[in-house]
Amino acid sequence: MSRLSGCPECCCCSGEDNHLQICRQGHGQSITMPRLSVSLSSKPNCSPVWLICMLLGLSVLHTHAKDALPVPQQVSLSANKYAQQLSISWLGGAATAFDLMILRTELNETVFYETLSVAVNQVSGRHQWNWTSVEPLECTSLSVKIRSRDGHTTSEWSNTEILQGNDLPSNEKFQMYPQDRVVPVGANTTFCCIVEEGKTFGTILSGNAVMNTTRLSRRSYATTVFNQGSSGRTGTNIICNDNPKTKLTGAVVFVGYPPLPSDFVCETRDLTSAVCQWNEGRDSHLYGKRGTLYSVNKRPQQKQREWTLDQWEGNWTLVAVNPLGQYSLTDQAEISHRVRPIAPDNVVSVVHAWNATVLWQWNYNSYSSLALVCQVELTSDGHKAERTFTGVGLRSVVLSDLYPNEDYTVKVRCGAQQNFWKWGDWSKPFSFKTITTVPDSPDVWLWINRDNTGQIMWKPLTQRQSHGPITGYEVTFWSPQEDLQHTDIFSPDASAAPINLTQLAAFSGDKVIATVFAMNKDGASQPASLLIPLRLTGVEPLAVSRAVYTDRVFPLFWQSVANATCGYVVEWYDASCTRDCPLEWIKVAAGSTNISIESDNFQPGVRYNFSVYSCSSEPAELLQRWQGYMQELVPSIPVPLSAHQQDSDIVLTWGELPMVSRRGFILGYNVYISNGSQLTLLANLSGLGTRNYVVKGFSEGSYKFTVKAYTSAGEDTGATASITLEPYSDWLILEILASLGITALFLVIVTFICYKKRKWVKKAFYPDIPEPKLPGDWSRTQGPLDVKPSPHSMVHIVEKPEWDSSKEMLVVIPEEDEDEEGQGIGDEPVDTDEPTSLRYYNQVVDERPIRPRFPDSSASSASSLDSARTDVTYTGIQTSGSSLVWPLDPQGSSEDHRPQADLSLSCGGGGGGYRPQMQNRAPSEDMGLASPEPLLEPQAASAGGYKPQSSWHFDSPVEAGEGAGLAPSLGSPTSVASTQFLLPDGEEHTEEKRQQSSSAATWFTNLLSSTKP
Repeated sequence: MSRLSGCPECCCCSGEDNHLQICRQGHGQSITMPRLSVSLSSKPNCSPVWLICMLLGLSVLHTHAKDALPVPQQVSLSANKYAQQLSISWLGGAATAFDLMILRTELNETVFYETLSVAVNQVSGRHQWNWTSVEPLECTSLSVKIRSRDGHTTSEWSNTEILQGNDLPSNEKFQMYPQDRVVPVGANTTFCCIVEEGKTFGTILSGNAVMNTTRLSRRSYATTVFNQGSSGRTGTNIICNDNPKTKLTGAVVFVGYPPLPSDFVCETRDLTSAVCQWNEGRDSHLYGKRGTLYSVNKRPQQKQREWTLDQWEGNWTLVAVNPLGQYSLTDQAEISHRVRPIAPDNVVSVVHAWNATVLWQWNYNSYSSLALVCQVELTSDGHKAERTFTGVGLRSVVLSDLYPNEDYTVKVRCGAQQNFWKWGDWSKPFSFKTITTVPDSPDVWLWINRDNTGQIMWKPLTQRQSHGPITGYEVTFWSPQEDLQHTDIFSPDASAAPINLTQLAAFSGDKVIATVFAMNKDGASQPASLLIPLRLTGVEPLAVSRAVYTDRVFPLFWQSVANATCGYVVEWYDASCTRDCPLEWIKVAAGSTNISIESDNFQPGVRYNFSVYSCSSEPAELLQRWQGYMQELVPSIPVPLSAHQQDSDIVLTWGELPMVSRRGFILGYNVYISNGSQLTLLANLSGLGTRNYVVKGFSEGSYKFTVKAYTSAGEDTGATASITLEPYSDWLILEILASLGITALFLVIVTFICYKKRKWVKKAFYPDIPEPKLPGDWSRTQGPLDVKPSPHSMVHIVEKPEWDSSKEMLVVIPEEDEDEEGQGIGDEPVDTDEPTSLRYYNQVVDERPIRPRFPDSSASSASSLDSARTDVTYTGIQTSGSSLVWPLDPQGSSEDHRPQADLSLSCGGGGGGYRPQMQNRAPSEDMGLASPEPLLEPQAASAGGYKPQSSWHFDSPVEAGEGAGLAPSLGSPTSVASTQFLLPDGEEHTEEKRQQSSSAATWFTNLLSSTKP
């Protein structure tokens, strides 16, 4: 491609494709034209085409040169480093839009790039624009270049202008910017630190906080402090350290507010000049040379907040200025409306006992015609009072109603009476003292004890009442009836005179008048008299009301009394006091029936008695009484508690608390039982009079009880008593006696019933034993008794060889049945009264071995009686009496009866009487026989009397069944001389029952025996 001359890089020709391309660099446009094919061998008729092409190219080049924008020239930079503002000016021709680029020179970083519309200055013909930098301009060098712009068309960049920073290699110092900058509160400030050449940057600190930094150049680093608060008088420090911390540098910034004065006003003091004053208003937090300066009506600036103008101008303007801005205020007024007098001068006084005259002077003669209103401040004993006076050119006032012998201090100030503006200044304080005079009459009252002694009391006079130092008191007692008097003198410190009503009775009459005088160097006071009654009625009010302390007073109310001609007297004192009490009182006018008692002597926890008396020509009469506490507290000590047992109850008793220890109205008592460290409430007893409590329903043991008295403030610490509940002996004795009585009554009733029913009892439990019928003469009383034995006695015992354990029963067979079978014993006569002969069939064979039977060791007693023959047949009974069990089943009693042997024993000779068989219990359960051979009881060796059997059985099988295994029998054989049962009731229990019932049986036998005819 070939390039056209005069259009570098704009137009090019290409002979290859016979096209022409025309470029416009400024507009970024290109025009492509058809290229003409040129050949050396072309004919001359082609040259006009080439010429046309050249002409078109030249035309395009001429148009481009005419539309090109001018490049800005003569760019200059002007820096205001305090304001961090860069002013840029240049020559830009007719162009109005420019591209402005600002870069950090060293790092070539763009700081600012914008298209600006800047008008030309018609005077200088230059364009100018101001740019404010975020960082201080000293931080690093800045490069500036400009180019013109028209839409999308721009000119070439101007030459680069550089604003040199302080980070040049030639400036090697450790630096920080900005220095001593003043900024408003809440502003953001950027600081930069330029590290010393050859050093390494460390940190930037704001207070104790490490700040984030941005690198601006090789040595320069910047940080921004946001939303700054107001600084102190020395400003806020920003510190920069190198790394390591070998050096540091810093900057100070002052953060404050622009001025904002207020209350700007001008007034006159001498009726000619003007004095303007204002308030600083909000604190600017800027001091020294950065502080606020003021100017009034464009006069030179000053720091004072008061400006004096020689003449009254009527209009004023105040301007306040500091580095952060300025503020203006205006005021206007007429002179007569702004008069504020100066302070009176040379104040003096002329004093008397009850008044004083105060005089002063004015320093301006113009005040002599000015209507003034003046205020006098009077101070005495810490109390201030203000009095107002008026007059033209006022120079003196009279102060009345002063107290004698009193120190006073006065101050005076004045103001314009017409169009009053403000009070003038106070004069200097001036002091004076009034002269003395006679004292006031003392306030007297009477206290009488129960033993007819008492005191005449008076209140010590205050300084305002004494009118001078008190030299003493004079007390005079005077009897009107006898016209007698007695006078006593007391020291200035005395406040009471003792009296004795018994001694005063010597004045005779019913009344004595006591008169008290107070004296000082000027004389005696007016007398204070009091009527003393010599005979006390002792009448007490029926009720005592309760006074409630509210709003630091005791409000009291009472009914009006007609004879209270001189009013009422209200007294109060500590209720715990009973003799010569420190009394306080106050007198109330006759028309009042209420008062609020206030005293600095009231103490918490102290009960006070209040009384109101009527005052008249007669002795004072008590109208009403109250009691009250300023503040109730818990009792200071516990109640004295004791406990004792009363019957089965516990009685707790406690005493009454002393008045001084109650410290409140006792509302009641709480009774507790102690369970270790825990108290359980048993009862709440309301009322002061209840001082005992009975605890019921507790079993024997040790108990601990606590009783606490309580007021409206709470409970006291509590009194504790322990007691051990013992068994109640009286009740125990009563219970024993009652039990014995009931038992005795039961025995008597049983005995009585048994006595009434003795025949039935005897018949049921102890039937009569038939007497034996023996031949012979029984009427003789001497000699041995010859009793013929029963002609016949036979017992057949049948043994069954094989025992059936399921049929445990002995079957009773009457002897008559046996005789029917051909086994009779003969035709011997039989006593009809003798029981029927029995035969026993044993239906059960005990599987245990047969225990041997031994005859009773106690043989029958010796007797001379003849004995008949007794035949006993034994048929192998293999069980002892202790092992026999009698079943209820009567069946099979006759089955398989196979007698094995019949033995007949004839017991005769030797003079022995009848001896029935006895079966003793085996000595041990282990004793037995190897074979079930029947044993025969041997006959006793010696003659003996009749030996009865030990027990008996029921008379019928039915009763045997009900008797749980007792052997059935038809009767009970007994001895003719014995009332004991002959057959045993179950041999297993014979010995046990015999021991248990021996004594009872003896008594019962004797009882039944006594019923025989």
